Amino acid sequence: MQHREELHGLLRCAGLTVVEGVRPDSVFPPEAGWRIARGIAAPDGAVREALDAEWWRRLADADGEFLVAVLGHRIGGNDSWWTRVRYAGSGVPGLTSDPGFVALSLDGQVLLAEVPGTDGPRVTALDRLPERLEEAAEAVGRETEAERAEVWAAVPGQHAWPLHWAEGIGSNPAAPDELLIRLLDVAEGFLHGCDRPAVLDAAVSHPDPQVRSRPADTFRPKLTSGQWTRLVRAEPSPSRRVLWAEHACIWRAELPEDLYDDLLAGPSRAQAAELPGLPAHRLPGLAADADPRVRSAACARWEDLAAPLRERLLADTDDAVRTAALLAHHTGVPMPREVFAALPEPRRALEQCRLAPELEAELTRDGDAQLRRALAANPGLSAHGVAVLAEDPYEDVRSAVALRPDLSEEQRAAVRYDFDPTSMSHTLPWVERLHGDTDAMRRLAGSSHPLIRRSVARARHLPPDVVERLARDEDRRSACSSPNHATAHQPRCCWRSGAGGTAASVTPTAPAATPTSPARACCATPATPSGGCAAWPWTIRSQRLPTSHVSPATPKPRSAAVRPRIPGCHRPTRCGC
Repeated sequence: MQHREELHGLLRCAGLTVVEGVRPDSVFPPEAGWRIARGIAAPDGAVREALDAEWWRRLADADGEFLVAVLGHRIGGNDSWWTRVRYAGSGVPGLTSDPGFVALSLDGQVLLAEVPGTDGPRVTALDRLPERLEEAAEAVGRETEAERAEVWAAVPGQHAWPLHWAEGIGSNPAAPDELLIRLLDVAEGFLHGCDRPAVLDAAVSHPDPQVRSRPADTFRPKLTSGQWTRLVRAEPSPSRRVLWAEHACIWRAELPEDLYDDLLAGPSRAQAAELPGLPAHRLPGLAADADPRVRSAACARWEDLAAPLRERLLADTDDAVRTAALLAHHTGVPMPREVFAALPEPRRALEQCRLAPELEAELTRDGDAQLRRALAANPGLSAHGVAVLAEDPYEDVRSAVALRPDLSEEQRAAVRYDFDPTSMSHTLPWVERLHGDTDAMRRLAGSSHPLIRRSVARARHLPPDVVERLARDEDRRSACSSPNHATAHQPRCCWRSGAGGTAASVTPTAPAATPTSPARACCATPATPSGGCAAWPWTIRSQRLPTSHVSPATPKPRSAAVRPRIPGCHRPTRCGC
C-alpha cells in the first residue's frame, strides 16, 4: 500500500490524475514494455531523440487516458500492474526525467518509454505496436542456420552454455542421467524438480556444498531416506546437520538411530533435541538433561513421556521448562483462568491450549483483538467459540477462522473473510498433510477459499479431474500452480507467460509450437506478445541431447551469461531474459 501511495504522489506531481490500477491480463504487460524500452526484443525504428507533444497526443485516448508504469515503483503481486492515468494538459507530462517510465495506449497500439542508459536517457516511441512485434517475430523465424551461427560467433569471450539452457536440459525427460550429472558442474537449479535416483545420489555426494544442499532445499524434496542420511552425514556444519535432519523428518524420512546419537552428542544438542523423529527411548534422558533448553525440547513429545517425567517437568526449577511443560499439559487438559493469568506470555496458550469454558467465553467476546486473532486458529477451540469468532467485527479474526481445518465448506463459505488475490501465500500445513489423500484433495479443490485451493494445487500428484478443475480456477495462483506440481498430467496444461517468465494464466491445451532459435525465444511473437522467455524450457526439453553436448571443461558460471545481440535489438546487451 505504501508503494502504491508513493507512486500516486509521483504521478500527481507529473500532472497526471490517477484513475485505477490495471492488471496485465488482457493488455501488453509492463515487463514486456520495459524490455522494449531497454532495447531487448525491440522492433526496428523504436529509438527516438525525444518525445514531443504529438507523441503524447497519439498515446492518450479521447479522454486523455493511458497506462503508465514508473521505474522503481512496481505495484502488483508476481505480475506487475499498470496504472491508468488521465492527462488534461496540452504539452508533455512531467514524466520525461528520472526515474524512468513506460507508457501504453489503452488500445495497445502506441508505446512510449524513457529509461536511464550508460550514454544518457534512452527514449523509445512506437506506433502500430502489435503489428511491429509480429513483423519482428516473423523475421526472426526466417533466420537461417548460417545467420544464427554468425550471431553466436559475435559473442565475446569463452563460449559457455547460458544458464537457462542448462536448466532446460536438466528438465528434459529424454536427457540421460550421465548428462545431468555432468551438468551439476554448470548449474544445479534443475534439481528442484529432479526425481532421478542416480542424479540425486551424485548431487548429495557432490564436493560443492551448494550442489549438495539443493535437492533438500526445494519446494518438494524427492530424496529417499538413505539420501537424506548421506546428506546429513556429509554436512560439516553442526547446526546445518540438524537443519537437514529436521527437513528429513518433515518429509517423513527414516533416519538411523546412530545418526540421532551423533547429532545429540554434537555442539547443537539443544537443537537436535527438538527433532520430531527422535526415538522415544531417548526422551527420558532428554527430560533429565542438565541443559534446560534440552528439557524444554522434550516437552514437545509430551504424549510420549511417562507420567513421572511429566510431573518432574511441571515442577522444574527453570521457568522456561515449567512454561513449556504447562503449555504441553494443557493441550489436552483445559487451562484454568489462574494458570493463564500467571503465564509470562499468553499468546502460545491462545494458539495451542484448550481453555476452561468460562475463560474461553470471556476471551472470544471481550478479549483484545490480537488475542482473538491468535485464538481463532487454536485447534482446541470449542465449536461455540469458533461460531462466535466467525462473526467477529475484525476481518483478520474472521479470516483466521475461515482457514480452520475443522470447518465444513458450508461453514467456511458463510464466514466473511478478507483476501487479497495479489498477495503471496504459503501452503497451509493442514492441507499439506493431506496431499497424499486423493479424496481430500478432490474435496478441498472445490473449497470456497482461494488459499485452500492454492495449497491443493501445490501437491506433487493430483488426480486428472482435480488438475482440470484447478486449471480453470478463477484464482490465477491456483491455476498456475496446478500443472507445475501435478507432473503426471503436466502436458495437458500450457503456460501463457509474460516477460521474465511470470505466469499469467494456465489453460488446458496442447503445448504450443516451440522455437528453435535462441534469438527467437527473446523476441515477441504472435503467440507470446509479451516477448517473454517461456519458450526456452519447451525448446530444450523437447530435444534429445547426448552427453557429448556438455564440455567437461565448461566452468560453472556464477553470474548471468552473456547472450548474443538479438535481432531487433539496437545494441549488444546482457539479455535480461
